[in-house]
Order: sequence, then structure tokens, then C-alpha cells
Amino acid sequence: MSHYFDHDPKVDSDRKTVSVIVAGDAFEFVTDAGVFSHGRLDAGTKILLNDAPPPATEGNLLDIGCGAGPISLSLARRSPRARVWAVDVNERALSLVRDNAKHLGLENITAARPEDVPADIEFDTIWSNPPIKVGKDELHSILDLWLPRLRDQGTAVLVVNKNLGSDSLAAWLERKGWNVRRLGSRRGDRLLEVSSSRRSESGRIDD
Repeated sequence: MSHYFDHDPKVDSDRKTVSVIVAGDAFEFVTDAGVFSHGRLDAGTKILLNDAPPPATEGNLLDIGCGAGPISLSLARRSPRARVWAVDVNERALSLVRDNAKHLGLENITAARPEDVPADIEFDTIWSNPPIKVGKDELHSILDLWLPRLRDQGTAVLVVNKNLGSDSLAAWLERKGWNVRRLGSRRGDRLLEVSSSRRSESGRIDD
């Protein structure tokens, strides 16, 4: 059985084009079998793209578990002076992101496996619909890898469904010392903003 978090999905290619309008921006991107949310824009991703606070306009931005790239593409279109890192372990997903970026004329996206992102890069914004189905331990390891690379004033926005453990994830992040606030919730998809505990307490809002 093939999963979207496999390195090389063992399923025949079946490319489909998806048209979206998010935060007033209309664009198309191509999806494929073996990659997350084949043939559609996932509901959680749509909420993130419509409701998250504006990303940093410059610096390095990160999409964890980019899939076909709707988050990365939106970040790159909103912040053309920034460098967007689209990260995934799925080679088919990374190929899609490169193709989609080329089709849209976006030159500020780098699609890469996690180990290919230079270790000295810090991120001003992280947006992610994280790969929940990898399992709790692996998900925690992924977030432990990337969240510490936020700049002091940087923020991460994660979308996680309540039925897939958004509340327990928020509690885990707080135990790890992160500031977490819920930005909103629609149909069980909860938008969590995560920022560093090094920020002043005046910037913290507890749920």
C-alpha cells in the first residue's frame, strides 16, 4: 500500500489540475496520485491559506510536508521577495512543486528533502498542514526538527483537525515550551499559531 509520506509512491501517476481561489488569489496547480490531497485542495489547507496571518514578506519561509505545493505556491505569490522552502520526503511531491512553480513563473521556491535544507537557515514564517498520518512520535520528531529553526520573532501556523489530535498536539507543544494560541476553528480544523517562548510575555495569548 502506498502512502503520501513514502519516499517513492508505488502507485501509477494520475495527474489532475486543481483551480483555487485563496485569500483573494486565484491560481492552478497540478496534483498526482501518491501525493497528499490528490485532485483537490484539502479543507484544512484551504482554511490555513484563507485565515492565517500574513507571512513574512522577506527572508526564508517554510512549508513542512508540502505535497503538491499549494501552501508553498501561495507563500511565494504573497511574498515574492522571500525564499520559500517546500519540504517533503516524497520525491513525486517535490517534482510536482517544481513543475507547478515553473508553470506559475515562480522563481523563489526551493523544493527539497529535509536533509537538503542547509542547517544554518532560520525561518521567518512556517506554514504547514502537517503529515498527521505518519504517527504521533514521527510527527513530534518532525516538529522538533523544524520549529527550533524559527527566528525569535517568527511564527509557525499549523492546521490540524480536532479528530486527528489538534488539542493534544497543542498541549504537547506547550509542554515543550512553545507559545500556542488557537486562531480559529472550522468544521473541526483548528488553526494553531506557534511562537518562541523567548518572545515577550506581552505577545502571548493563552487559550
